[in-house]
Amino acid sequence: MGFEIETKVWYCYVWLVMHATLAANGGISYKVRNRIMPSRRTIELNLPMSEEAVVALRIGDMVLLNGVVHTARDAAHKRWCEILESEGELPLDLVGGAVYFAGPAPAKPGRPIGSVGPTTSYRMDDYSPLVIERTGIRAMIGKGNRSPEVVEAMMKHKCVYLAAGGGLGALLADRVVSAEVVQYADLGPEAVRRLVVRDFPAIVAIDCHGGNLYESGPARYKLH
Repeated sequence: MGFEIETKVWYCYVWLVMHATLAANGGISYKVRNRIMPSRRTIELNLPMSEEAVVALRIGDMVLLNGVVHTARDAAHKRWCEILESEGELPLDLVGGAVYFAGPAPAKPGRPIGSVGPTTSYRMDDYSPLVIERTGIRAMIGKGNRSPEVVEAMMKHKCVYLAAGGGLGALLADRVVSAEVVQYADLGPEAVRRLVVRDFPAIVAIDCHGGNLYESGPARYKLH
């Protein structure tokens, strides 16, 4: 015997409706729905992504990511930029891929990863323009707004910024099929990890056309 719950999570000026079913054996299944913008689509995206797939995205679109995502926070980004400036390219193929700004918690026995919620993205703003330009990434995943320089690089090189749910790290971990450290193991939780994800939910917060939910969202509720 189990029971169902439904709750709403507010982030990036979008309500996410979380519908979860809790089973008697402790298992959980859930669905995520985007309710504030019903005209927007839910799009399944396979990684690596093409330029055409990125160009087709618009702010407010709900996406479900499938494929390889690499985690990297500010310490790893700093090292990446040092390599890009001195050697020209990374020893890691990120073309068409997604970089997730996260440092996961240790995995419990039998699980590929622990809680893996996003960190605040502004920490990467000094590094992201160069990473976008030189590595060919098509998506960044995090939380919070980005600098004008990052948005400019996204528009120029066709990259999208996706918002993942802050505070939902344990649920997001359920969408990770496998995880392995592939670079900078000395950074511990901030090491670069290669994640294989299935139906990893996020929302297009800034698209490659300059659309920005962090600007248009609040504008909807300003008093004039």
